[in-house]
Amino acid sequence: MIIELKKHTLLSIFLVFTISGLAQNGTYHTVRDFETWTSATFNYKVNKKIKLSLNEQLRLKDNSSTVDAYFTQLSLKYNFTKKLSLGIGARYIRDNDDKGKIQGYENHLRWQADLEYKHKISRFTMKYRTRYQNKDELGITTDSAKTNFRLKLASTYNIKNWKFDPTVSTEIFNGLSNDEGLNKIRFTLGTKYRTKHVGDFGLFYRMEKGLIGDSPKTTNIIGFKYDYTFKREKKDKEKSI
Repeated sequence: MIIELKKHTLLSIFLVFTISGLAQNGTYHTVRDFETWTSATFNYKVNKKIKLSLNEQLRLKDNSSTVDAYFTQLSLKYNFTKKLSLGIGARYIRDNDDKGKIQGYENHLRWQADLEYKHKISRFTMKYRTRYQNKDELGITTDSAKTNFRLKLASTYNIKNWKFDPTVSTEIFNGLSNDEGLNKIRFTLGTKYRTKHVGDFGLFYRMEKGLIGDSPKTTNIIGFKYDYTFKREKKDKEKSI
């Protein structure tokens, strides 16, 4: 147990230093911001393999004093096995553009496709996710869609007799539009508290670093999440007469 926990700690430290090194390599000036993300997700389990989700989220920027964006997302997840799943989703976004000559809320549509694999190693749950996403501004015919290919690695450690199991993850963004390449990286540390009837409450800290330009942006994010799952009621078996 002690050896496993040490390995998990060493992995977390390695990820932090790797992220910092990648983000700071060749740059000397960084733009910083503090954001707050709040979300609520409602899930419906159709059966053991299919789950539908509705997510509402609000994001604040400029040291959490201004609305950055708010959106509604619908998604579907299909479990091939207990370890392998495929997900698709569509997100309608109201994006607050407060820079440049034309300012105001813009309408964006983003769709995504996920492939996820998870397994357990003793008390660790490892998750690996690949995501392809496409985001485009509605009503702008000359605007080219922005596409990203994302890779995410997450690890959750199950602590005995403790309800706040920690999760650490890192994710890289590779821009496919205009050969943008590696453009952003995230590191997240979070936990959640599960209740039987009320739902799940989550809290996380996220560090997001831009990797393009002379002044890449570093964003520190505090997130609050609520998650509730509706399950189909099992029909009582008919009693034989």
